[in-house]
This record gives sequence, structure tokens and C-alpha cells, in this order.
Amino acid sequence: MRRRGGGCLLPAPPQLLLVLLGALLRSRGVTSSSECSCGRNHFTCAVSAFGECTCIPAQWQCDGDNDCGDHSDEDGCMLPTCSPLDFHCDNGKCIRRSWVCDGDNDCEDDSDEQDCPPRECEEDEFSCQNGYCIRSLWHCDGDNDCGDNSDEQCDMRKCSEKEFRCSDGSCIAEHWFCDGDTDCKDGSDEENCPSDVPAATCSLEEFQCAYGRCILDIYHCDGDDDCGDWSDESDCSSHQPCRSGEFMCNSGLCINAGWRCDGDFDCDDQSDERNCTTSMCTADQFRCKSGRCVRLSWRCDGEDDCSDNSDEENCENTGTPQCASDQFLCGNGRCIGQRKLCNGANDCEDGSDESPHQNCRPRTGEENCNVNNGGCAQKCQMVRGMVQCTCHTGYRLLEDGRSCQDVNECAEEGYCSQGCTNSEGGFQCWCEQGYELRPDKRSCKALGPEPVLLFANRIDIRQVLPHRSEYTLLLNNLENAIALDFHHSKELVFWSDVTLDRIMRANLNGSNVEEVVSTGLESPGGLAIDWIHDKLYWTDSGTSRIEVANLDGTHRKVLLWQNLEKPRAIALHPMEGTIYWTDWGNTPRIEYSNMDGSNRRIIADTHLFWPNGLTIDYAGHRMYWVDAKHHVIERADLDGRNRKAVISQGLPHPFAITVFEDSLYWTDWHTKSINSANKFTGKNQEIIRNKLHFPMDIHTLHPQRQPAAGRNRCGDNNGGCTHLCLPSSKDYTCACPTGFRKTSSHACAQSLDKFLLFARRMDIRRISFDTDDLSDDVIPLADVRSAVALDWDSKDDYVYWTDVSTDSISRAKWDGSNQEVVVDTSLESPAGLAIDWVTNKLYWTDAGTDRIEVSNTDGTMRTVLIWENLDRPRDIVVDPVGGFMYWTDWGANPKIECAGMDASNRLVIISSNLTWPNGLAIDYESQRLYWADAGMKTIEYASLDGSNRKVLIGSNLPHPFGLTLYGERIYWTDWQAKSIQSADRQTGQSRKTLQDNLENLMDIHVFHRHRPQVHTACEVSNGGCSHLCLLAPLPKGYSCTCPTGINLQSDGKTCSPGMTSFLIFARRTDVRMVSLDIPYFADVVVSVNVTMKNTIAIGVDPREGKVYWSDSTLRKISRAALDGSQFEDIITTGLLTTDGLAVDAIGRKIYWTDTGTNRIEVGNLDGSMRKVLIWQNLDSPRAIALYHEMGYMYWTDWGENAKLERSGMDGSGRVVLISNNLGWPNGLAVDKAGSQLLWADAHTERIEAADLNGANRRTLLSPVQHPYGLTLLDSYIYWTDWQTRSIHRADKDTGANVILVRANLPGLMDIQAVDRARPLGFNKCGVRNGGCSHLCLPHPTGFSCACPTGIQLKRDEQTCDSSPETYLLFSSRASIRRISLDTSDHTDVHIPVPELNNVISLDYDSVDGKIYYTDVFLDVIRRADLNGSNMETVIGQGLKTTDGLAVDWVARNLYWTDTGRNTIEVARLDGSSRKVLINNSLDEPRAIAVFPKKGYLFWTDWGHIAKIERASLDGSEQKILINTDLGWPNGLTLDYDTRRIYWVDAHLDRIESCDLNGKLRQVLVSQVSHPFALTQQDRWIYWTDWQTKSIQRVDKYSGRNKETVLANVEGLMDIIVVSPQRQTGTNACGVNNGGCTHLCFARASDFICACPDEPDGQPCSTIPGVVPPGPEPTSVRERSQTPPSRVDTSTTKPLTSLEAAEGNCSDKDARQGLCTHANEAVLATMGEGLHVSYIIGGLLSILLILLLIAALIIYRHNKSKFTDPGVGNLTYSNPSYRTSTQEVKIESIPKPTMYNQLCYKKETGPDHSYTKEKIKIVEGICLLSSDDSEWDDLKQIRSSRGGILRDHVCMKTDTVSIQASSGSLDDTETEQLLQEEQSECSSVNTAAATPERRGSLPDTGWKHQRKPSTESEV
Repeated sequence: MRRRGGGCLLPAPPQLLLVLLGALLRSRGVTSSSECSCGRNHFTCAVSAFGECTCIPAQWQCDGDNDCGDHSDEDGCMLPTCSPLDFHCDNGKCIRRSWVCDGDNDCEDDSDEQDCPPRECEEDEFSCQNGYCIRSLWHCDGDNDCGDNSDEQCDMRKCSEKEFRCSDGSCIAEHWFCDGDTDCKDGSDEENCPSDVPAATCSLEEFQCAYGRCILDIYHCDGDDDCGDWSDESDCSSHQPCRSGEFMCNSGLCINAGWRCDGDFDCDDQSDERNCTTSMCTADQFRCKSGRCVRLSWRCDGEDDCSDNSDEENCENTGTPQCASDQFLCGNGRCIGQRKLCNGANDCEDGSDESPHQNCRPRTGEENCNVNNGGCAQKCQMVRGMVQCTCHTGYRLLEDGRSCQDVNECAEEGYCSQGCTNSEGGFQCWCEQGYELRPDKRSCKALGPEPVLLFANRIDIRQVLPHRSEYTLLLNNLENAIALDFHHSKELVFWSDVTLDRIMRANLNGSNVEEVVSTGLESPGGLAIDWIHDKLYWTDSGTSRIEVANLDGTHRKVLLWQNLEKPRAIALHPMEGTIYWTDWGNTPRIEYSNMDGSNRRIIADTHLFWPNGLTIDYAGHRMYWVDAKHHVIERADLDGRNRKAVISQGLPHPFAITVFEDSLYWTDWHTKSINSANKFTGKNQEIIRNKLHFPMDIHTLHPQRQPAAGRNRCGDNNGGCTHLCLPSSKDYTCACPTGFRKTSSHACAQSLDKFLLFARRMDIRRISFDTDDLSDDVIPLADVRSAVALDWDSKDDYVYWTDVSTDSISRAKWDGSNQEVVVDTSLESPAGLAIDWVTNKLYWTDAGTDRIEVSNTDGTMRTVLIWENLDRPRDIVVDPVGGFMYWTDWGANPKIECAGMDASNRLVIISSNLTWPNGLAIDYESQRLYWADAGMKTIEYASLDGSNRKVLIGSNLPHPFGLTLYGERIYWTDWQAKSIQSADRQTGQSRKTLQDNLENLMDIHVFHRHRPQVHTACEVSNGGCSHLCLLAPLPKGYSCTCPTGINLQSDGKTCSPGMTSFLIFARRTDVRMVSLDIPYFADVVVSVNVTMKNTIAIGVDPREGKVYWSDSTLRKISRAALDGSQFEDIITTGLLTTDGLAVDAIGRKIYWTDTGTNRIEVGNLDGSMRKVLIWQNLDSPRAIALYHEMGYMYWTDWGENAKLERSGMDGSGRVVLISNNLGWPNGLAVDKAGSQLLWADAHTERIEAADLNGANRRTLLSPVQHPYGLTLLDSYIYWTDWQTRSIHRADKDTGANVILVRANLPGLMDIQAVDRARPLGFNKCGVRNGGCSHLCLPHPTGFSCACPTGIQLKRDEQTCDSSPETYLLFSSRASIRRISLDTSDHTDVHIPVPELNNVISLDYDSVDGKIYYTDVFLDVIRRADLNGSNMETVIGQGLKTTDGLAVDWVARNLYWTDTGRNTIEVARLDGSSRKVLINNSLDEPRAIAVFPKKGYLFWTDWGHIAKIERASLDGSEQKILINTDLGWPNGLTLDYDTRRIYWVDAHLDRIESCDLNGKLRQVLVSQVSHPFALTQQDRWIYWTDWQTKSIQRVDKYSGRNKETVLANVEGLMDIIVVSPQRQTGTNACGVNNGGCTHLCFARASDFICACPDEPDGQPCSTIPGVVPPGPEPTSVRERSQTPPSRVDTSTTKPLTSLEAAEGNCSDKDARQGLCTHANEAVLATMGEGLHVSYIIGGLLSILLILLLIAALIIYRHNKSKFTDPGVGNLTYSNPSYRTSTQEVKIESIPKPTMYNQLCYKKETGPDHSYTKEKIKIVEGICLLSSDDSEWDDLKQIRSSRGGILRDHVCMKTDTVSIQASSGSLDDTETEQLLQEEQSECSSVNTAAATPERRGSLPDTGWKHQRKPSTESEV
């Protein structure tokens, strides 16, 4: 018949189903059709899921009995089979009438809840469409609480700005769009992506995984799956093999050896199933036809476990078919309805349903339901004349056919979600604390927020809401996140990273990422948080341990270490105090113990293969786990009982699992998905998310997953424990960190007294001898790459180690604190290390340099002890007792040697029968030397002199390495056995293994506190030694020695003050010296306490003992003493790439070449009096050499035409000496003794020589690979070579006898040889500097005086002025520079003004000699002296974007434009008396200029309608001079001689001029790329250009003779001329300020006095010569100012014509009629009306103060209204401005942003802080690259509005007001705001332009390096 059971069937392909169905039907004699058909008098049941047909007698239909097994014979029947007390459901089921309309679906077809009166829901409830009431909170929470989903018919949530909306409406992180990963469920985030996304290329230090991801190269072949697909572990010949009992896949993964050839693909690359002979299956396995082995119990269970169905063949008679629960199984295998049992009819057709087979009660003929209810206990019905008893719902019929028994629904799995109470005829479900029963009265819903699935995805950690499509990123840019857990109340997430081997944590919002555990981890695959006691537990399958620590990683303890193989998943039950974990080693199992490690038990160890994930259902008191090999999800009670498979199909490779409410969620590696199913039945399987990267661990983030119900067993005081308090089942235990012993039940020891110390390449570990567990504990050290040798000093608790990867020696306290590098230079392979604990010395061997060296324990006073006849020295030990040191040497002739600790009395003590002598140890008691030999595979010993040699251990020693002695034991490490072992040191017996399975074991020592103390001569006054006092054997006892390179003086105790003769060379990041005073070459670092980035050229001043160097990255020249002290920068500006540098020690000068600026310069040794010597016809000058005595300077030039040149040291007499057959002439040296010139050429690979005039050229050496620096001393030349990374030496005359001085020095640059003992030559300039006031420079015939750059020598040819007479002054963002026009070199010189951030506009005052400038980053106007000193702020408040600045040198006033506020303001030069002159009719005022003699003020405006305007200096008589055919009028300057205005137009690309009235307009230059500012001097017009990044000039009359003054300057801004002829002329304000008390403004024919906008406390008069009495004190803030001098009325000239008292009247007042004399002239004669003016002045002052206060209040009110962040300042306009009616105004209508030219970004200052509370970002389309086409494109965008400008690019507010506290925005945020602004402003409407205007985009256009901004800023 039929088969039932077997779980859920996966849908088969339709063709396969039809074939199977046909076969089945034919086998049962039924014809194949689309549906089954039975014969006459038969009913056809529904086709089963297997395609089977079932036929039953027709009379069995609608008899209330389940005969088909699927109720299809009873569906739709209305039979009177229910008692009057019951309700008859539509499906035939009977239920209690009281259950009708109770809100529960009792019929299971909802028919008992139809046509019910609507139930009234409470106020806090939501009414479902089906009549249910649920909590309002549950509405739209993603959960189907109603049952009909009516509570989830919700609006789609809006995606935030940083999210991408998928086509299905869900939101994902914006940067997931087009990232190659499908993050939207519908894949819409990867549609329409640009195809030209470049493939990720990994850097040199990275390895590329198979799928493209980049990981660090050090992770390649490290045994960890860092890529996630094992591609970083394939093809690894050096890979460590797997453990015993494991098989290594080709990819590098280790699996159980038993899984090889079992027919299951366990390796990711399927290599475990290749080259298999027929597999042998075990006794409890069945062998499939394919050869695969499956469990025997899976045979004939209805599931295709073999994948070829061979386990389900020939099963017909192997088992009994299962019938439904309410059916009876006949003897012939047929299923009939339960009610047909004992009904007197042979329904089975074999009689097995009746007597005598069944215990049927005898029947009499008189039975009737009307008599005694037919004998039935509950319900009776007559069927075919016979009584049939049935039971009510909730009861079942007993075998007697009459009695009824209560059904215990609670015994049925999953009937209730959590708690269940059975009652007679019914049951009741209930929920645990924190849950609430749902309307179905059976399932429980967790209270609190929506559940979130938190999962690790290797490269990131993500969150997904299981009930809806929300999917967000929590943390990204991770290396390899595997395990994961969270702490809900502390809002923390923890994860383990198996690539970094770290455990990390962060806040749940993704912030504050920090390391928790960073050492001693190998493969932390599982972690769990105890949220009650705040502990972190983790498993590590690499170390085979379970550990615990506090949440911050402190007090770490190994909890379980015995009988663990590969612990993986871990789960905690803090309420019960228990811990559960899985172990997938050779004997897979699931175990648990108390959380203190006690009471450990195995709860499952059968039928487990690869138990990966584990989770605990706290409410359901069960545990669930997944088995990746078994492909199953199982569950059991917490004690392991009642184990049952929940899902056993469709699980390719489940990894982690979590549970919430009634659902299980798990990740699967194979499908790369997160899935869910019902936790009771395994049904309702869903894919929550697929196409993930690499889903790993998963958790449900919800408070009910960490219920707070549990009791904290440790209480508030940590249980009184000093360290760890760990809970157990009833109580708690105090525990100590690993290795620390307990001193009492609650306290731990504070330190370790004895422990085994061993190195393991990537870490250094200790095994405490204070405790029994002998667990190794990693000392928390940073950056240990390849530790080899170790030693220790108990006096200071220090541990020392060498690292052969970083080539360094370091030390730290034994607990990992105070870590520091002791020696890190000139080491190549430091393999041995020994501490002299008596005199505090550090001895080490270096197998790379073949040396033995010594230093103090802090690394100071280092010196080489032995440098001859060493061949790969390895280990070293010292014997301070005897004064000897011993070392092993395993070169060509292996030996063990000894010498005194001062290198005296050297002797070979063992030289035979040695191969690789490794570890050494001294037994001080028995005076023996022990050693391990990895080649001989022995441990031996001998007396200290080498006699009495014996083998201690000669067997089972595969590869001993480190060796040490302690007590009666000898300890050693073994590379091959991967273990630490010990034995008796006398006999070699009683061997023990302390630790095994440890890779890369190196040196070993026992730290203790009982080293023998020795009294030596070095204790007293350092033995009289000035530097090092070293022990020596008696009788000497000690000897003195000196640091490397320094000789001991004849007294045998004192060292020379420093090196006399030495090489000094640059190595990019440091400067080193090699002494030539000693018999060996050793380099010593000049320890300058400063970071060097790219040190290239180097020079030395032997007189002062100072080294000079250039750094091309920092763009500086610096100097320091040879001992590293007295560091200072001497040149910090105007350098690009200083390739050559030479010190003239005789003349006390420094010369340098600069390849970037193509200049050769000179200066004093302190950097002062800098002068450009040569600037023409230089291509790429590099090396430079001086010959002071001859007055010559030589240099090489490796430009296009390489050459070698010479000139006088003053730049005169320049000649080319050699210009043929040169490629890259790098090094250059002058041989004064041999009168020859030497140079090295890296292209021709030669070192050549010639006479000093270039004749007699000859090759000294060829080939040399890539020489760079070259120097000579005595009879040798020395050079550095990039290719060999070495310094070489050869004879200077012949080039013979080439030797290697120092090798293995990457980054070698320049080199100089110095002999400080050699006398310096004669100074040509003599004593008095040659009588020169500034520079005295030699030349071949004598010397010449010279001035610093730009300054001319006076006629006396000896003295100089302090500055040039006429020069250009220009700004470039962070600098102000000058270019002298007195000299022809046009070199820019930086003016050292401090604190420059973003300087835009400049002017100067010739009277006081001051520069004035605006800084739009700080929003200030400042001034300084012309030499850069005395900087002060003039205007510090109330500025927004100050673009233009002009000084009125006559009236001492300062004018400026403010584009941000659209005003022109004025103040006195000291910033007092500030007044707004013009604030109406301005759109975007930019440049400004004054003509004091004429009383005129000019400015440009590039706003909506561009124009150039003029007014009087008081702002009156405003007049538009030019308003046609203008684009972006930028710069403006006046020619005071010809009385013309010049301006640049950056849109029309031209320079124009007109007269002072706007007439006689003419174009001077018509093709300039992007001019910004301009100025005029003599016959020249000078301007700055953004696009060419240059300053250029043309003839002002003809527009011809265009030339570039200075090129390649980033961020050029304003430019002015400082000249005595520039600021001339005077006016009435020039004498006594015109008699005015505050402001004096000259006009065309008169002048007026004016008052500041804010009273400053000083009486102000608008009448010249009148000083009113002081006003009453006001609350208006005073401004300090210099009180004007009292004006003598007798000198005040009577005013003619107009003079208005405008100072006290604002434009607004005037418009409102508040001013009596708004625009009338006030004529004043001498002495007239003084008393009246006092009264009027006083009244006006009071009125003005009141008006100002009112204006201020109104202004503040409007301002606050405008800047309210809640109000959007939006303008919606139609593109055409012809009609005003279509504009919709909201709040205000700002200008279209496209007319904002200045895209300022407030750039951070040096301290990166913002001082503004409001940051205004003015938008614009800011582009301009070096690509001219882009620039042209920008101009082609045509638009017009109001006849000139029409279409605008984008409309929105032109201001972003950011309410921010001071300093709250950093660079990136402001930049981001700008980018957001610009991105919204990207679509450009194009339309026809009027002829006058070619385009109307804002004037922007710089290629911003990092800072988008406005034009002025650039």
C-alpha cells in the first residue's frame, strides 16, 4: 500500500516524477493517468506525495473514519456524528460547542470561528481581520501574529540616505551596491553595474585568494583558512602537516582520516574522494552502489541517502509500512480507519481487524444507541445496524471499544510552544517569563524588540531581520570573523578572527572596535558570553583548550585542556551555571561541565561526525546542534536524553545554529545561506538570506536570548575573589589566571616565581611551575614575527628575545608590559642571546654578519667583540662566575668555542662529531657544558674546558633545538616532535613530555630567582671604565672597551670622544656611520629623535661635528650633531626634491641642488641668507661637490641631455665639462690630492674619472650595477649601490681591490667619507667675511659678496638691503610668498607668516610696512610685518567669505568684500570703527581696489548679473561701470599712472581694461586659461592662473610679450606689487585723519567723517574737528581702538559742496525716514554751531543705540528663524525666470547655487579643529582637471537668465548651516557634506545662450587634492 514518514521530500524534476509515477501505478495494476481512478463501488483517495494511489470501498466514504490516511475520504462530509453537545466542523471534526467563536482555530479549518459576532478589542490591542485581538505593539513588527497576516499589511519603510533600495523595497547599505555580492534578495543591487570595474589587484605584501579578495601575504600557507575557500593554503610545500589521525586535503584543510574515501565530499576540493579503491564500510554502515558508506539504520527508511537510491532498493519486505495515527495496520499491510476495528466486518480482508485476532467484545443483536447509550461511555452512533462508540475531542477510544480516555496533549511534541498543562478532555499552554501567549493559545511570542539575526560573514558582521527584508552592516573590513556572540545589556558584540588570531569586541552600533584577546590563539572557533557574570568563554581547536576571561580579556584562564581534541561550538547556560561544547576530533562528542570547569560529562558521543553549531533553547530547556558530516540538525534535553533528529534532509554543510521562539536559524557553508525551520517539526523551511559571502556563526539578538532572570552567584563584590569568580551549578569558585597559584580560597599570587619560558616564532610563552596544570600561557607581546633566542633577568623581571624577521632584540616584563626594542639596527640573523646578570650586559650572536656583539641591557654602548673566523654562530651562554662565554658555530666546520667575556683567550673546545650544535646550557654546580646537536640527534655534555665529553640522550631526538637546565632536570624543544620534553640531567632517564602539538618551537629557558651572585671589579665605579666594563677570566677579572667604531685610549680605560675617520650614509629612513678607525666595518645609526621619511642627500661639517641631510618627502633640510643631539630643521620652504647637498666647512655654507625646482642654492649653515645661484638651463641637477680652495662648484645633471658642469662657488663662470656618454650621473666627488673629478653613472654602469677641467676622462670601474652615492677618502673611493644594496670600496686611482664594506642595506642613498683629524683649508673670505654684509662666496680668483635671493647688491658691492625694493607678493592657500622684480631670477621666497590656512586676498600698507590678508578657513583678516613677524588679527568676528581686500594708505582705512554676507565693509587699519558701507544691490562681490587720490572705490561682482562698479570711498555715488559682456570678473587692479582699471574674466578667458568711468574699454589679452587675480607694475600686467598653476605677465600697452614668471604653484590666489611707486598721492584725510574722530572718507571733491556701526565708547562726531562729550555707558560691546588725536579746529578746512552726516544713519534708517539729513550735505564752517552739535550728537547717539538694539533683536530673530534646522530653506523655481508667478517660496529664496562661484571648503588648520559654529558651504560645480577638454565642456554649458542668464543648473539653498559645537566637524565630514551637495547638483539643463555670455556656470575649477572648495580658497 502506502509508505509514510521520512521527513520532507524535495521536489523532483517533473519529468522524473512522471516516470516514477508511471512505474508505481503499473506495479500496482493501475493505469497511468494524470490522476488515479478506482473501479466501481470504490472511492479514490487523493494521490500521495509519492505518487501512490489508494482505493477504498465506497461505503467507507463519509463514515467519520480516516481510511485514506489523509482524511480525503472524510473531507466535505456532513455526517450527523457529533453529539448535541458538540459543534460539527466543516471538515467533519467534532469540537466542544463552548469552543465556538472563542478566537481559537479548534476545527483546524477555522469553521468554528466563521460568522462570529465581532469581538471588541481593548484600547491597547490591534483588531485582526479574522477577529483576533493582538497587542498593538505587535502590529507591523514583521511577525504574523494574527495568523492571517493582517497585522503586517504595512507601508514599506523608507531607506535612509546611506542605504540603497532594492526592487523588492528592502534597504541595504549603500556601498553594497555593485560590490559583486548579491545583497538584495532579488539581486537588484548588482544590476546595471558599470562593467569596467577594475579587478582588484593586490599589493606586493598581499596574497590574492581564488575569488579575488586580498589578504596579507604572511597569512599565505600559515595553516589557517584565511581566504575562506582554503585557496591561501593550497600549493604550500612548507605547510605543517595535520595531526595524527587526520587527512590533509589538497587545499590544506585537515579532516578526520576516517572520512577519506567514504563517498562523502568532506574536503572543499573533494580531494578526500580521489584515487580511492573500493571503500570498506564499517559494521554499522551500509555500502551504496557508488561506494559511499552510510549508516545502516538509514537503509530502507524512505530517504535516498546514497544519492543513487541504492539504500532504498529491495525494501518491500524489509519493514512494515506506517499507517496514520488514527488508522489500524492490518496483517496484510493494509491500513483501515481505527473505527472499523471490531465492527463485525472483515474490513482488512484477512480478518485481522476482528476476532479472534482482536480482543473484540461479543456482540448481541439487540444493541441500540437508545438503550443505555449503546454501552458507550461518551458518543454512540448506529452504523449498518450496529453500535459504534466514539469519544469527544480530547479523548480517545480504548481497546474495549466503549470506554474513553483523556488524551495527554502535553505529551505530544510541539503541541505547546513552551509550557503545557493537561486537563481532563483538554489542555492549557503557558509561556515562560518574558514571553506571552499568542492568540492561537499555543505558541509564545517574546516580549521586547524585533529579533535580529546577527551573523559573521568572514569579512564583515551583518544583521538581518528574519521576518522582513531589512539587511544591514554592523562591522566591515574584517579579516576572517568566525565565532560571534553579544552582550545585550552592555550593548557589545564579540567575535573571533582566525586570520588575526584575535578576539575582538565593539559596540552594537559598530563603534569602538578593540582587541580583547590578542595572544595565544590559534583557531578560536567558538565563543560565548556569560551575560550574568560578565565572562567570556571560548574554544580553540588549535590549542585544544576552552578558556575564560573577563569581558575585557583580563584574568584569562585555561579552563579545560585535558581530553580535548578539536572543541568547536560553545554555549552557556548561566542560569544553571553550565557550559556546553562540541568536539569534532577523532572521537566526536558533545560535553558539558559547570562554568568553573568542574563536573564534566559527555552527553552525546554516538552518531556524531562533525558537530559544528550548538545552541540552547532557554525557554524550551533543550539544546540543538548541527552535524555537517551527518547533514542533520538534532536536539536533546539538556542532559542529553530524548535525542531526536529535527531535520535530516537538505543540509549540505550546516555550520552554526540559533533558536528563537519556535524557529531554528542556521547558516550553511555550501549554500552560503541562512535558513529557518520550525524547531519541533523541522517543517516550514525558509531561506532567510542566500548568496552570502561566507556565513559563519549566527545568533539571535534579542533580550530574551539573554534572560535576566538568572541569579548572579558572585554577587556585587565578585564573590570576594581577587581575580576570577566562576559560577558552578549551585555556588561559585574563585579561580586564578593561568599559571598563578592560589594563596587562599579567594586569593591568588600576584606574580610568578618560576616558569618555563619558550619561543614559538610568532609568540613567546610561559608554563608556570607554580601550578599543576602546566598550561602554556602566551606573554602578550606586540609584533613578534620570528622569535628565536631567549634569556631573562629576574632582577628587573625582564625577558629578552631576538627576532630574525624584524632583525631586532627586544625586551619586556614577564607579564608583557614595558615592551621595548633594545637593538634593531645592523642585525641580520641574531640567533643566540645571553644575559650577563652581574654587570647587566647583553651578549648576542649574529649568523648573518658572523659576529658576536655586546651592549648594556638597554642596548646602549653596543660594540663588536668577535668578528673574525666565525661561520654562522648560533647559541651563546655566559658564565659570569668564571668570566667566560661559550658559543656554538654550525658553519662548514661545526664547533663549540669559548673566550673570556671580553673576547680574550678565545679557544675551540669541541670540534669533532658535531653537525648542527644548537642549544647550549651551563650547569654552574657541576661545571658542565650541555649542548644539543640536531644533526647528530643527541644531547651531550662535557666539562667547561671540553674534556670528559659524554652523550646524555642519544635516542628519540628527531631535531632538538633549545636547551636549558633547572633543578635536577634538563628541558629541551624539538622541532620535529613539536614538543617540549625533560629528563634527568645526570642520567637522561625519566623522560617526560610537558607540551606537544606545538609548531615552530625555538629557544627555551627556566625563569627563576636563584641565579648565583658574583662580586666583580666592575661593580665599583664601572671598573674605572668610561664606557663598557666587561668581565674576563682571572687573573685580569675585567677589561674596558668602547662602543662600535671608537678606539680605547692609551690608558686602557677611556674612550675617544667619537669617530675620527668614518663613512656616513643616508638610508631613506635613517642616517648611519661606519667607522674607519677600527679593523672591521660595522654601521651605527645616528640616533636622531625624529622621523625620517626619505632621506636622500647628506653632508658633514667636520668642524662642528654635524651632519646635514635632505628629506624629499618632508621637503626639508635638517641637521644634527653626530651623536644625534641638537636636531633642527634649517630649510623648510621652497624645496621639492633635494637630490644633492654639499657642506662648505671652510666657508661655513651649505649648497644644494633641487631636481623639482631645477635650482642650485646656497645658504649659511643655519639656513639663513638663502640665495639661488643657478636657475637657468638646469634639467635635473643631482650630485654636487665643492672645492673651496679653488673656488669651484661641480654638479651633475641627469636630465634629457645629461652633463657634468662647473662654476665658481658664487655661480659665475659656468661651463659644461662633460656632456657625452653620460646616462644617470649620480655620485660625484672631488679628489683634491689627485686633482681629479670622479663620478658614478648608474645608466652606463661605470665609475669614471677626469681632470678637474674635464680632460683625460677614463673609466675606473665597469660594470658596477647601480651606483648612487660616491665619496673618497685617502686612497679609496666608496660608493653605494641600489642593486646590491651594499657599500663598496676600491682604489681611487686604479679601481682595483674592490671589497664589500657593508651589505644588506636596502634604501641606500648618498654617502660621504669624513676625516675629522684632517685640517680644513684656508677660508678665501678671511676673518671679516670678506667685508660682505651678507654672503661671501668664493670663486677661482677670489671671492664676491652676494645678497639673499631677490635682493640686489649695492654699488659698494659689499652691502645689501634687508628686502627687495619692488616685488610681487602672492598667496597660495597656506603660504604668502614674494618674487623680487629687482633681480632676473624670479625665485619665490616664502614670507614666514605663522598660522596660514587658506589665504585668499592680500594688500599691503607702505606706511607701516604691513601685509594685510584674509584667511577664509579661520574667517579672519590679519596683518603682519612685510618680513612675516608680528602677526595679529585685525577683524576676527562677523566674517563669512572675505574675497577682496584693499588698503587705503592715505586715510588708514581697510576695505573688504564679504561674498557670504554680500556686503562691502570698512574699518580703520587696526580693525576699529568697523562699518558696513554697501549692503544692497550686491550679489557676489569679489575683488576690490581703492584710488585714494581720486576718492574712488572699485569692485567686481560676479553674481546673477556680473558687473564692475564704482563708488566714492564712503559708499555713496554708486555707479555701474561695466555690465555687458562679462563672465566671471575675478581680479581687479588700478593703474594709477594711466588711470585705467584692469580686470580678468575667468569665464571669457581674457584680460580687459577701461578708464575710471568705464569708457574706452579694450581687451588686452584674449586667451588666458583661468585667471584669478592681477596686478600692475611699470609696463607689465601680472596675474595668477589656476589652470596653468602659474604667475604670468604681459605688456600692458600691447598685450604681447607674454611670459611665465613662476610655474607649478598649487593653489595660487591673490597677487599684488609692493613698490615705492605704488602707494603715492594724498587727499584731505591724509592730515590728522581730516579732523574726524573715527572714519574719514575722501571723495572726488571733498571728504566726510563717519561713525562706526557699533559705538565703541568713544565720542563720535561726523563734523570735522568736533569732539563730542563721551556718551553714557551702554551695554553694547566695546571695541578697543587707538583714540584719535585731538584735531585743532584751526587746521580744519571748511567743507565745500556735499558733506553728509551719514556715519550715524544706516540705509535702513534712511529708508524709514529716521534720518533727518539722510542725503543732505551738512556744511560746517570754523567754530560754528558747536554747542548745538553736542546736543544733536548726544540725542543721535541715544537714538542710534536704541535702533541698533532693535535691529540686533530683529536680525537675531530672523537669523534663528532662517537657520532653524527644522525648517528647510528650499526654493522651487521654474527654469525660466521670465514669469514670477510660478515661483513657490518657502521661507526664503536664495540665489540659484550655480551662480555661487566660490566653492569654499573651510579647510582645517594645522590642528584640524573648526572654530566656527556655523560652516557655510557654498555650492557650485567644482571641476577642472588638467584635461583641457573638461574645462571646455564646462564652458559649453549654456544658459541664460533675464536676458543674460536663464536656465539654472540646480535649485536648492546655497547655504548649508550646520549647527555644530566648536570643533565638531572634521575634514572628512565637511568634505562629505560638500560631496553630497555637489552630487545633488549634477544634472545640468542646457539652453541657448545670449551672444553676450557664453555660459553661466559658477567660476570654479581647480583640481582639488583633498579639499573641494571655492575658487578663492583654491
